[in-house]
Amino acid sequence: MKVEVLGSSGAELPGYNASAFLVDRRVLLDAGTVGTSLNEARQWEIRDILITHAHLDHIKAIPFLADNIIITRKEHSVTLFGTRDTLNTLSAHLLNDRLWPDFTKISASIEPVLKLRPITPGRPFRVNGYSVTAYPVSHTVPAVGYILKDGSGRSLLYTGDTGPTERIWRTTQKVNAAIIEVSFPDSMEDLAVKTGHLTPHLLGEELGKMKTLPDRVLVTHIKPQYKREIERELAALGRRVKARLQIIRDRRSYEI
Repeated sequence: MKVEVLGSSGAELPGYNASAFLVDRRVLLDAGTVGTSLNEARQWEIRDILITHAHLDHIKAIPFLADNIIITRKEHSVTLFGTRDTLNTLSAHLLNDRLWPDFTKISASIEPVLKLRPITPGRPFRVNGYSVTAYPVSHTVPAVGYILKDGSGRSLLYTGDTGPTERIWRTTQKVNAAIIEVSFPDSMEDLAVKTGHLTPHLLGEELGKMKTLPDRVLVTHIKPQYKREIERELAALGRRVKARLQIIRDRRSYEI
């Protein structure tokens, strides 16, 4: 399983892109960034997007991807997977023919450019050859994380945005890698908890809830304004918990 990082930042600044992780060139985990990282040929390879929640930095590339498809008259559809609440929010507030055209009703061929597929947390489903299960996480809007398993048994956990949470850790067996957010330094823990995010200290507490640590913990969603401080705190955390922590980088690829 290969994960290509299109964006992994907790804020948008030059050189820092919003969350999007492309798995084996075909399944996208969140869609904060697409067109600024992938050329048109690569965009046509995307068939499925797993959305963790409806905050703008995790969905804002979807309208532009749909627009690229329609203007080039490609016979192509992309399926958006998410909880019913998340998909309803996209329909009501984004793809509503006011803020952006409703590409769930516009087709470049027979099928609409975008198709919505509601998922139920805790119930496995299939996406493009992967077994996927969503689990609720704690954020300021309804949100889930995902666990993907490929045909060879390799597995990846992706939290999306979360503060301290429970169910995804309790139900998780060992995974080969986990992409987990850390947005703020320890000195801003109150703000992190209030906004549904983690700090290095809180990440350590979350890792303690897992029955078995992943082989690799890839840290994402860092606020670039506090990058150095968070890096120091994560280095200290890695020594304490004896976990292989690594800060994920935009435009890098990781073998899981």
